[in-house]
Amino acid sequence: MTPQELLTHDFGTLSDLIRGHAATRPGHAALILGETKLDYAGLDALMDRIAAALQRDGFGSGDAIAIVANASIEYAAVFLGALRAGLAVAPLAPSSTPESLAVMSNDADAGLLFLDGANAAAMAPVLATVSARPIRLDTAEFTAWLAPEGAKPAPVQVAPEAPFNIIYSSGTTGTPKGIVQPHSMRWSHVQRAAINGYRADCIALLSTPLYSNTTLVVFFPTLGWGGSVVLMPKFDVAGYLELAQRHRVTHTMLVPVQYSRIMQHADFDRYDLSSFEAKFCTSAPFGAALKADILKRWPGKLIEYYGMTEGGGTCILLAHEHPDKLHTVGQPAPGHDIRLIDELGQEVAAGETGEVVGHSGTVMLGYHKQPGKTAEAEWYDAQGRRFIRTGDLGRFDAEGFLTLLDRKKDMIISGGFNVYPSDLEMVLRGHAAVAEAAVVGMPSERWGETPVAFVVLKPGANASPAELLAFANDKLGKTQRLAAVEILPSLPRSAIGKVLKRELRDSFKQPIG
Repeated sequence: MTPQELLTHDFGTLSDLIRGHAATRPGHAALILGETKLDYAGLDALMDRIAAALQRDGFGSGDAIAIVANASIEYAAVFLGALRAGLAVAPLAPSSTPESLAVMSNDADAGLLFLDGANAAAMAPVLATVSARPIRLDTAEFTAWLAPEGAKPAPVQVAPEAPFNIIYSSGTTGTPKGIVQPHSMRWSHVQRAAINGYRADCIALLSTPLYSNTTLVVFFPTLGWGGSVVLMPKFDVAGYLELAQRHRVTHTMLVPVQYSRIMQHADFDRYDLSSFEAKFCTSAPFGAALKADILKRWPGKLIEYYGMTEGGGTCILLAHEHPDKLHTVGQPAPGHDIRLIDELGQEVAAGETGEVVGHSGTVMLGYHKQPGKTAEAEWYDAQGRRFIRTGDLGRFDAEGFLTLLDRKKDMIISGGFNVYPSDLEMVLRGHAAVAEAAVVGMPSERWGETPVAFVVLKPGANASPAELLAFANDKLGKTQRLAAVEILPSLPRSAIGKVLKRELRDSFKQPIG
């Protein structure tokens, strides 16, 4: 069966698609990193050696491995080879603390832990607490562990509901939750990618980490359709633009802060980006002005996804088709049911604000070994259908486009009034000197909570905290007014661009009345 025939089936596996591409187009590039290229024949053979080595060591369906490394061809091959052997993969964030990584590896019940040099050194003090056997990806240890060239694993039957990967939702704060995504969910991601032009000659440039679902929702479809993935382990603007131009890239996934830095690059307009067909964005708030600038200056479609790694429901904004809706995250994807509920779990009236919940055929199995947390994330409608709670507050307009107001947990209750940080951040960004702004709630004896802003200035711009405080409070309602403004050289962010508001709260030392 050809890959094209398999893709018409209700269920199949990514491993079988790659096997098919290796048979029909063996010399076509699958993975590219720097000057190194691995074609589909080479990828398929390496996956076989990895799967055979796992089976030799006694691993099989129901088992798991973990990976802590920066993006590399070996990383990608281990992920895919483990899937071929029927294992689940836990890709862990190197930005997490060594202690958190140890907890996550053990929580995933990983039998092997694949590391690169930098992360092996970082985890060295805690490796004794990790139950998995460590294997270095970037040394002869990995080559020695592989099954011999030409080795073939025993065939494995994979059920749609079998775990594909375990992605951890937290690694720097709080207790990590392992989101277990089934093979059926990933198969759906690959199948539906055809509508966005994925095909055998597409070329995707990925500069976000391979442990992130943000990256994987482009990585897997590109390989599933037989295209080429260009990996960029460490993002920098000039390097990204050079790669995009050199490889004639057609597809990419970037987070908003990356788009912002690219569009601000002094030489952006001299690069030939005419090959681009579709650019995607997700993971963090995406400003309307930035979207408009991208549409004006960067060829190709601009598509924003709003959803959860947990699945449930997704909204899609086709920004190139709806330039008047750039302040929204779009409409529910086909077959996705998105609703808004209040604090009591009741659906809100049309036009009102509520917590976003979603239902679709793409949904996590649950949080690994945490049935209580899984239950907290679920909401059921009157027909008993399972929805996933996002924790985000939003409002639909008359045309069914969803506007996000804030994370429910980030909403500030000041003097009994709900204050949405995003409203205050938008006002601050209206100041000519402000590049970025983040607002958090701080404890207040008088108000319970009160908003405090953290601001990054544009290069060469000058403004004092007092000036920015007066500027914002002059435009804000009485219950919204900021208690303080602090200017920072940069906002703390995760590897996929989310502002780490807890770090901002912890860093603020001024007394608040």
